[in-house]
Amino acid sequence: MTTTARSAGSKLAEDNGARSVPNAPSWRRAHLSVDQRVARGRAARREAPRSEHGRWEAAPDRGDPVALLEEQAATRVPELVPIRYGRMLASPFTFYRGAAAIMAADLAPSPVSGITVQLCGDAHLSNFGVFGTPERQLIFDINDFDETLPGPWEWDVKRMAASFEVMGRR
Repeated sequence: MTTTARSAGSKLAEDNGARSVPNAPSWRRAHLSVDQRVARGRAARREAPRSEHGRWEAAPDRGDPVALLEEQAATRVPELVPIRYGRMLASPFTFYRGAAAIMAADLAPSPVSGITVQLCGDAHLSNFGVFGTPERQLIFDINDFDETLPGPWEWDVKRMAASFEVMGRR
């Protein structure tokens, strides 16, 4: 989330007389009325219009994607890094699956609405599936939380949509 989005959301909550809840997730920070929530949503839309989410250009100072992977590898079990890279080489989709850090770096400068959630962090087709509940009902849900972190909700939506594109090409 950008500083601009964060301060815009906080300022809006203050302007509307909302009570703030310190150290709470963004969706719980302010107890807003319906009119205040509508105003906050409109302000978020101005901050990150839908039309801005359909475009992406590499930033002029974009870091080297391979350097990002090497930086990640420094914190991993050294004997497993070649196995990871071998799996990533199998197809564009398997590369995509292993490249969440690259996509996060690419999305960091993109517009955000200021709504922070607990991200999957690695939302792609292979990380969703059908499960049985204790009540013997089938549900479709996420099945991989190893990259979870707080962040802009737009990132998971964009990563999931991109996974359909990458998988669809194959």
